[in-house]
Amino acid sequence: MPDHFPSSHEASIRDMHPTGHAAGEHRTFTQDEQLLNRSVPPMPRPLAPELAFFTRTDTWRVMKMQSELIMGIDELSDLGASVAIFGSARLKETDPDYIAAQTLGQMMAEAGFAVITGGGPGIMEAANRGAFEAGGMSVGCNIELPFEQKPNPYLSRSLDFQYFFVRKTMFIKYANGFVIFPGGFGTLDELFEAMTLVQTLKIQRFPIILYNRKFWSKLLDFVHETLLDRGLISPEDLNLLVVSDDLEEIRKTLLDCYFNRCWVTWKRSEGAAEHSDPPGAPATAVDPSKADAQ
Repeated sequence: MPDHFPSSHEASIRDMHPTGHAAGEHRTFTQDEQLLNRSVPPMPRPLAPELAFFTRTDTWRVMKMQSELIMGIDELSDLGASVAIFGSARLKETDPDYIAAQTLGQMMAEAGFAVITGGGPGIMEAANRGAFEAGGMSVGCNIELPFEQKPNPYLSRSLDFQYFFVRKTMFIKYANGFVIFPGGFGTLDELFEAMTLVQTLKIQRFPIILYNRKFWSKLLDFVHETLLDRGLISPEDLNLLVVSDDLEEIRKTLLDCYFNRCWVTWKRSEGAAEHSDPPGAPATAVDPSKADAQ
């Protein structure tokens, strides 16, 4: 090996000190030069992972988050009417809820709505499948997980995300409402995220529909008999939470909110059952100025 080779990886593949200038003369490097010059290992080797350390810093992660937001908006900004459908990834195609989600996906595609899901198996696959086989727009927003989750094969558009919050932003931004089938923690996360955004007035006229009343009954009992009775939430927080086992009613609910600002939907909501003020009316919370999800 040449004895003049640098002893550290600060060597550059391009000369950082070009000749042609008078002795002692210095100049400022252009931004292009600073971008294109880089360090190399002291001895030739094809990979040098230590040179990529900056890609594991928070600053770099923030830029990756920004790039994911840009990618999502680029891919979805031309969507018109759309509905996001959530539910368990573990349900098989013989499960009644899978069959119902597939049927609803078809119905919403026929009604002119794009169907957006998390892009995985189970309920997500079922809803995408219904829309896709009906010739509609079927969108999957997949997420990187510790275990592999492959996109289902019924997608017109498939997006991959590394950050949950970016993916959830796409659901909220581009859907005109949520339909939530039985599911686990991820499904509950989407439900209460949407409920919090409604409560804090971040989103309005946004129906949240629970399918399969029997499955959701104990959770609803907790909401009504504990949260509401103790004053931890207000009746108005439930104004656009609807529970239905009727797919046609769900379709009509989404159309009502699209065309009529949810005026009919409110009458069937869990909030109306608690004698809440209709959407847009003066708040009846103990402290109407407080909207901090507390």
